Amino acid sequence: VAKDLPSKIEQIIHCDMTEEQESEYETIKSQYRNELLQVIKEQGLGKSKLTIIQGLTKLRQLANHPKLIDPEYSHGSGKFEEVTERIETAMAEGHKLLVFSQFVKQLELYKTWLEEKNIAFAYLHGQMPQKERAEQVDRFNQREDIKVFIISLKAGGLGLNLVSADYVFLLDPWWNPAVEKQAED
Repeated sequence: VAKDLPSKIEQIIHCDMTEEQESEYETIKSQYRNELLQVIKEQGLGKSKLTIIQGLTKLRQLANHPKLIDPEYSHGSGKFEEVTERIETAMAEGHKLLVFSQFVKQLELYKTWLEEKNIAFAYLHGQMPQKERAEQVDRFNQREDIKVFIISLKAGGLGLNLVSADYVFLLDPWWNPAVEKQAED
């Protein structure tokens, strides 16, 4: 099948955080830096790994959208604005696209945005029963009016046949590049 597919074009898009988002990011970064220095001082570097991972995960979530860690956050996100604009552009050009994230909370933000815009979409996350997953895949592949499929990277990175899509958005890199590659392909 690979020889029948058009060549893949990859593009990494960097976007700036909003002012409010950057302020929130810097605040949390400082808090974790101070906490990490204290934990290393008290317990040593080897016992600080959990704090390091927690801090990095929280910063990754903040870079996506501060609402992932603070549901009361009322300002924008540079990435969210960039991605929603690109989704609208791709749809206007007639493309079908997959939107992957490892953070289900982030997928919920896009789900809400799509619902508010009255845009039909398919949705798949790891807690869905197998039958419902298959139904979502079929809906996306068979219905021309469904241009967007939002998918949990872990749940959707393997074994799905979504050849009707011609754009793939990976909103956040995952620790396992093989799963990302599978999702792209």
